[in-house]
Amino acid sequence: MSRIIKLLLISLVYANTACATEKLPDNIKWLTNDKDPVFASPDAKKGGTLHSMMLSFPLTMRYVGPDSNGGFRSPILGNNFYPVAVHPNTLKMIPVIATHWAYSDDNKTMYFRINPKARWSDGKPVTAQDFAFSLEFYRSKDIIAPWYNTFYNDEIDRVDVYDDLTYSVTSTKSRPRDELHSYVGFIPTPRHFYQDMSDFVRKYNWKVAPTTGPYKITEVKKGKHIVFSRKKDWWAKDLKYFKNRFNVDKVKYTVIRDINLAWEYFKKGKVDVFAATLPLYWHEKATGPIFDKGYVNKLWFYTDAPQGSTGLWLNMDNPILADRNVRLGIAHAMNIDKVIDQVLRGDYQRKQNFSSGFGVYTDKDIRARAYDLDKANQYFDAAGWNEWGKDGIRVKDGKRLSLAITYGSDTHTPRLVVLKEEFKKAGVEINLRLLDSAASFKSVLEKKHDIWWGALIGGRWPQYWGQFHSVNAHKPQTNNFTNTDDKELDKLIEAYRSAVSTNKRASLAREIQGIIFEQGAWIPTYEVPYERIVYWRWVSLPDTPGTRVGGPGVFPFDYDGAFDVSDGGLYWIDKDIKEETRKAMKAGKSFSPVMHIDTTFKVGD
Repeated sequence: MSRIIKLLLISLVYANTACATEKLPDNIKWLTNDKDPVFASPDAKKGGTLHSMMLSFPLTMRYVGPDSNGGFRSPILGNNFYPVAVHPNTLKMIPVIATHWAYSDDNKTMYFRINPKARWSDGKPVTAQDFAFSLEFYRSKDIIAPWYNTFYNDEIDRVDVYDDLTYSVTSTKSRPRDELHSYVGFIPTPRHFYQDMSDFVRKYNWKVAPTTGPYKITEVKKGKHIVFSRKKDWWAKDLKYFKNRFNVDKVKYTVIRDINLAWEYFKKGKVDVFAATLPLYWHEKATGPIFDKGYVNKLWFYTDAPQGSTGLWLNMDNPILADRNVRLGIAHAMNIDKVIDQVLRGDYQRKQNFSSGFGVYTDKDIRARAYDLDKANQYFDAAGWNEWGKDGIRVKDGKRLSLAITYGSDTHTPRLVVLKEEFKKAGVEINLRLLDSAASFKSVLEKKHDIWWGALIGGRWPQYWGQFHSVNAHKPQTNNFTNTDDKELDKLIEAYRSAVSTNKRASLAREIQGIIFEQGAWIPTYEVPYERIVYWRWVSLPDTPGTRVGGPGVFPFDYDGAFDVSDGGLYWIDKDIKEETRKAMKAGKSFSPVMHIDTTFKVGD
């Protein structure tokens, strides 16, 4: 293909995504928000390095395409800002890249004014064309990202560019105003960086793209570590909602492939913060001299956020699991209460519904199927698995009722060992398939699993299309991990996505939850309405040490919470306290132990 023809094709694609418009509508009403309270501390200090860890090295530096949907995607996206975001306490819109926004009368279009100071990390200005290019980028087959291709074709109509700093995005359908930005407020994509999209996956696999956020990747040592460095002249550093945030000079992620080894690194001060929500860590490991002498603080922080979809995801493309009777038998044979009581110290609570914690969107009448061996046996017998082998495992047509559970963290092994033994009482053999976190998720994305033990983090409202619509079934690189393929459910999901009224959407959401429950391909396990962390005393936090939906304020980057909330970078490293602590440790000096339980955002008793 000649270069001229390529340029012509690119121009034609671009013409369908960034339409020329003479002027903005006459009745446009620009909005902004500079009234909500700040949530960073005026006492924050700049400087220092946060030492963090990751269990496996990422398979790519891309955030779209094959192998990109792993754990490291969060810090990558956390440095790519949206035009607007959600205040983590008030849940109202706040400006980010855009200073102002507006809505069309039909609630299909949002208009944005870009902050003229906004810059990419390579110094190039952020323009309306970068947002227009995002639509072209996400629709491109070159990125090999079916979810993005489908979503941005089905849900986004067009991007209109009015001038360098003004653009609009139009949805294919009207939506409630408090939800519209979640669809049309996508991040910009640097057109000047992605000049050649051919062979995208290979070409950009390890290239570090420019970012709009406070940090950029400055060092990548494959298999070892990745370093983010703060942009000293970051364009947004003095804006109201970003002042006194993103304080450390560097964030270093070191690969520590074993969580127990990571804990040893933490105890030596080589990792600054450690997630200790797990009862094993909070009750047993987070004890001893470094805690008793006050070198390390403990924080139990309650949140008020929607819960993730923690559960068992049964792959219905597996012939055994295609039978609903088998799926319901598994549900009744899963003794999750025993796991909560014995392994998790009673700290967690049973999850009841796929969409818990969403207010009127949640069907609170749906209750998870209880552990009941009699019911489990009835369902397995009905499915034809009514013969038992000498080893106590059910047999049908000479085949054993044997399935594997894929998971990505060794800390979950004790929980699954208990379930494995309980399942055996019902004649089900469960093999535990532990992979590292990246490999585990890759396996599930490629649908190479029987059952996945895991969760997807949702948003401010329940999401169903990616997980349960048939367009995402039977194909790799999608989140339909159950391979649900139900045309009636598809219609409800499509109606839910199209509904403008909150009441209508909530009603459809509850109906969808009922079908998910009846199918039994996703089985709820547990949920946790809080987070617990331990951190060295030189890691300083605001007086309220976290936010309503974001949790403890120790996330280095933005958008680490449950949805498009701006809540990252609230902590800082106090170099004086670090030096004081190091000297005290050498001298055997102690400080008062700190164990803080923060109930600022706790819901209920």
